[in-house]
Amino acid sequence: MLVSEVMLQQTQAARVADRYPRFLGDFPTVEVLAAATPAAVMAAWQGLGYNRRAFRLQEAARRIATDGWPAGLEGLEALPGVGPYTAAAVACFALGMGVPALDTNARRVLSRWHGRPLSGAALSTAAHQDLPPAAADWNQAVMDLGAAVCTPRQPACDRCPVAAWCTDPSVYEPPRRQGRFEGSLREARGAVIRHLVSQSSATVEEIAERSGLPADRIGGAVDSLRADRMITATGSDAITLPDGGSA
Repeated sequence: MLVSEVMLQQTQAARVADRYPRFLGDFPTVEVLAAATPAAVMAAWQGLGYNRRAFRLQEAARRIATDGWPAGLEGLEALPGVGPYTAAAVACFALGMGVPALDTNARRVLSRWHGRPLSGAALSTAAHQDLPPAAADWNQAVMDLGAAVCTPRQPACDRCPVAAWCTDPSVYEPPRRQGRFEGSLREARGAVIRHLVSQSSATVEEIAERSGLPADRIGGAVDSLRADRMITATGSDAITLPDGGSA
């Protein structure tokens, strides 16, 4: 459950559906994932994007392998790479806790039901007020409703099964659009990681030549990745993925 939710944080479900079983095949338990090399984890993660998630997922696995699974929501949120939604989803769907799991779809549905844009504490309060005892069923129903019927633009109100609950379908403030990938730091970071997965170590100049991106952009990506502890430097100018321990 934790693996799928981390994958779904910033990747479309169709891409996750293809990668998820492969990833679990390579790392079937927390212990196996914790003991793997970061290079092996990144090789299995390729194609999902936002590579930092894979490193943080392995950090979480190492913590769980050492300390056991957290008993409550706060403990789940304290795991590396696990935010409020991911923690709530794992707590509800995997551990049976009665908590709302508030993704973008749930935020949109509840905002329209309550007739005002909801976020932060106001969204949490409204969700807890609406939450029935069957929390997992409710969470799944709200997410599905938002994905299939109560869509961001042109919601299908005429076939909504709970249209009578809705206060104002025009109420919705969409999140800010993601910046372009081409020309971004994210593109350069991805190029560095892909090269190191296939070549083990390389210099900035080698990665720039292979990727076709300017050396100064690759250098900036390297600095960013080093700050995130996703790569390390060798005794020369070469860089590499961490070989174990902290990623």
